[in-house]
This record gives sequence, C-alpha cells and structure tokens, in this order.
Amino acid sequence: MQTNLSPELAAQPVGLLAQQLLSNCVHCGFCNATCPTYQLLGDELDGPRGRIYLIKQMAEGQQATAKTRDHLDRCLTCKNCETTCPSGVQYGRLLEIGRQWVQIQNPARPLAQRVLRWALKEGLTRSYIFNPAIQIGRILRPFLPTVLQKKIPLSNSSSSKKIPNSSSFQETMLFLEGCVQPGMLPNINHATQRVFAKLHIQLIAPPSAGCCGAIRLHLSDEPGALQDMRRNIDAWWPLIQQEQIQTIVMNAAGCGVTVKDYGHLLHNDLAYAKKAHIISAMTKDISEILPKYAEQLTAQITPNKSASVIYHPPCTLQHGQKIRGNVEELLGKIGIQVNLCADSHLCCGSAGTYSILQANLSNQLRDQKVSQLVQAGSTYQATEIVSGNVGCISHLQNDSLPVRHWIEIIDDLLLA
Repeated sequence: MQTNLSPELAAQPVGLLAQQLLSNCVHCGFCNATCPTYQLLGDELDGPRGRIYLIKQMAEGQQATAKTRDHLDRCLTCKNCETTCPSGVQYGRLLEIGRQWVQIQNPARPLAQRVLRWALKEGLTRSYIFNPAIQIGRILRPFLPTVLQKKIPLSNSSSSKKIPNSSSFQETMLFLEGCVQPGMLPNINHATQRVFAKLHIQLIAPPSAGCCGAIRLHLSDEPGALQDMRRNIDAWWPLIQQEQIQTIVMNAAGCGVTVKDYGHLLHNDLAYAKKAHIISAMTKDISEILPKYAEQLTAQITPNKSASVIYHPPCTLQHGQKIRGNVEELLGKIGIQVNLCADSHLCCGSAGTYSILQANLSNQLRDQKVSQLVQAGSTYQATEIVSGNVGCISHLQNDSLPVRHWIEIIDDLLLA
C-alpha cells in the first residue's frame, strides 16, 4: 500500500514507521475473514483492512473524526488478522499508532466515556484500589444486577493449599503476579507457585512490580503505560543482576504478550531500551516452560485417563505470542484429554477493558464462544473449560461448565 505521508509526519519517526507498516498491506482482505468484529457487523471499516485505510488517511494528513475513533475503538486487538495475513502486516503496531493519532487529533470524548476510561486505567492497575473493591463486590454480589455479578467471580483461593517454602530449590525465576489476577482469581498464582515448587523452581514476585502496562496502552495512555513498564523493569533488574535470573514467568497471556513487547515499546528510551530488550527476551509463558518438565510432572501424579477438558486458547497466546499446541500437548502427556471447540481461533470478546467499553459486541462474542465451548463439552464429555488468561477465564463463566486456568488442573493432580 503506497502512502504519501503528510509533511508533518514525514519528519517524524512514527510517521515513517507507519508508512513502512502500511507498505506491506496488499488489500487482499483475507484478514476480514477471521476478524470477529467484521463477522458481527459486516462493515468494511470494522475489519482490519478498513481500519488500515483509516490509519492511512490520517498518515496522509486527513483529520480523524469521531467515526474514525469509533471504528478503531471497536477493534479487539486480538491479532487474528496477523495470523491470517499472507503479507505479514503488523496490524497491532499500526493500530497503536492510529489510536494515538486519533487521541491527538480528535476532540475530547464525551464526559461519561472519559470518566469511565480514567476509572479503568487508574482503578484496575492499582491493587490497593482493585483488591478491596473486588472484595466488597463479592459481599454485595447477591444484590447486584446479573450483568455485574458476572463481572465478579467468586474467589477460587484455597487456604488449605499452602505454597511450599522449600529449601531444595534448584533454580529461581521472576514471576509477574499481575494487577487484577491476585484479587479476582488468586488461586491461579498460588497454583503456579505450587507447581513450580514441585519442580524445585522458586518464583520471586517483587512487590514493587505491578501492571504490565497493557491496560493503559489499550486505553491510549501510552505515557502511563511506559511508566508501568519502566517501574517493572526497575523492580526486576536488580534481581536479574544479583540472582543471575534468566527467565520471567507469565501465567496470564495478556501480560506475557505485552512484556514481550517492552523492547519495541521502549526502544526510543535511551535509559531503558537495552534493559527492555533483554527482559522481553527473558519472558516466557508457562506453556513455554512446563512442557520440558512433563516427565517430572507425570512422575508425581496418577494420570486420570477419563479426565476431559475443552481448551480455549487466548488470542494473546495463539495470535499475539504465536504459541499453539503447547498446552494441549502438555495436558495430554499427564493424562488429560484436551479438545478445542469450533472456531477456536476466534476471540471470546474479553480483550481487557473491551468487555466494559464495548459491552454489546463483547457479550455477543462471549455468548457465541460459550455456546461453542459447551457444545464441544457435550461432544467430548468434558467436565470443564480451561484457558490461560484471567480475562478470558472471568469473561467465559457460565452455568453449564466451570472455567478455570489449566495450571490449576496440574496443581490439583500434584496435590492428589
């Protein structure tokens, strides 16, 4: 795609980057075939190709409008289009640029939208705000409307399951606990720590590390997102140097895909660029780490060949990090039958704050995905749905099959 940059953007690195990214698009439209919002709305501008045209227009000097903003807002950033694209268009990077341009050019959002977006980026990213809020929500849950009840999952923490304090640790890794996961579904982190302890691996989570930056980034607060990233790097770097740590563990795919992008997002920051690049290279999803320990895990459990689950692969794992098949293979080796539902490549509609900001579209995608998951559960006689991202897990809660993180299954088998 040929793009004639406006004189202003032609002198800026971001303009040249956008021009380079746009040049890879050949207008084929294959991306629309796997775009969830295009499938729901049937509007060219609500598919990747149409949004690319909108970004091209801004690059060439055309003023962004509220309509431009709406079409870019409706993107889930699931990156399914990147998996589909035969030309390798880095659509996610283009969308980041486009949203920043809209933020600069467009008049302020309506007051209600600004208040909601501010509350999300300030409330969800701070555990000292979010954790008490979610606890109060659980107390009041029976009295809340159904739509709000579904946003507040019951705690899955178990006080009877202690995290081992082993003196036999043979390796140490860093671990990002996340911002909403400790308060919303705390057992995911506890289960992860217990499983790694069984493998003689200690996970260290510095208390000064917090939100990975994804929430602010997706809300077009790039300066705030970069500050979150710098804070995490400052928390991790002394430990990396002192303990000679080589791996940073992620059990939430949404965090993992963001931290793996620190090198790109901070490449212009002279003080952090090198550290960010190293940290991105060190970051691994647990589905990249645990398969090599499959034999050790199997030796410590009694495989249950009748156990069956339906696996929902998060978009941030299969499309963002390009990791496919690892979870299915690992669970299969320890005796769990794993199957996928129809259209398993499509987004469930969670997408971070999308489920709040674009509730109508998000709910349609969730209902569609839940229906497919439950149908697959019936077909394969599965007892539960598993996934690898806190957003997907909380979003997919339903009355037919329980949903939890796949690491919790391994934890239960190791404790049995």
